[in-house]
Amino acid sequence: MKLPQLKNLAGLALVGAVVATTPVPALAQDDVSEARVRKIEAEIRALQRQVFPGGDARFFEPEINTEQGTPSNSSSTTSTTAVTDILARLDAIEAQMQRLTAAGEENRNAVMLLSERVEALEAANAPETEPETSEEAPATQSNLSAMTGGASATEPARPAQTAEPAPALPAGPSEERLAGVQEIMKPQTEDAADDEYTYGFRLWNAGFYPEAQQQLRLFVDQHPDHWRATYGRNLLGRAYLDDGKAREAAPWFLRNYQVDKQAARAGDSLLYLAEAMIALEDTNRACIALAEFGDTYPALASGRLQEQYEASRQKVTCN
Repeated sequence: MKLPQLKNLAGLALVGAVVATTPVPALAQDDVSEARVRKIEAEIRALQRQVFPGGDARFFEPEINTEQGTPSNSSSTTSTTAVTDILARLDAIEAQMQRLTAAGEENRNAVMLLSERVEALEAANAPETEPETSEEAPATQSNLSAMTGGASATEPARPAQTAEPAPALPAGPSEERLAGVQEIMKPQTEDAADDEYTYGFRLWNAGFYPEAQQQLRLFVDQHPDHWRATYGRNLLGRAYLDDGKAREAAPWFLRNYQVDKQAARAGDSLLYLAEAMIALEDTNRACIALAEFGDTYPALASGRLQEQYEASRQKVTCN
């Protein structure tokens, strides 16, 4: 065979080899890709079953549809249903968070109001100390009544029976005082009567004694049977006493003591009555009130009011 013929045969053989071998990698690559896709789909379905156990139809359809007898193509439906369910659950979570936030705000406001009322109660109480019993001679009810011209428990003396208080600010309150009073906030709770008392307490505690006298007088006149009434009468007397008006303060202390001797502030009022008498330089009546306090309220004289009781006794010399 000649050389040119050999070259032609070699060339044809090379072309044939190329043509014969070329499709094989392409076919193999398609098979690999198809296998990878199927593997990924299988892994996704397995993941769905782990995330949504139980084969719930809300999340994915079964691979075999028993009604039609043919496999169902559920990939798109599964994705749509799962995403829709997640969005719905997120909406529900957001709505719940909004409700919880609103409830938190309401609770915070309620706690603030309760804190204010607790502070008012704590400020009204004197510190407790260890005691010493009274050694003064007992006094009679008639002696105590004589302090305000024979007032009785059924008809207690009122400040109008002694002297009308002089105008606290004859020239009118200054702008600075008006601004200070306006800063005192009146609480707004379900107990309107208690709000009136608390507002008067805040005025007294801030040193606005004339304004506190007016507010507390309004409270005790309008709510004589409220559980705060004993606090209101006692604090009204203190507002006068702290304002340098012992004569106006004394009837309120005596009235609060006589109306109900077992009331929460009856003992306090009797002791403050003694202080009012001391301020008026009426030693005899001051000693009577101190002796009555020691006999009637030994627990207070040896407990919460012991320090105040002893200080008052040091100011007078009693027989």
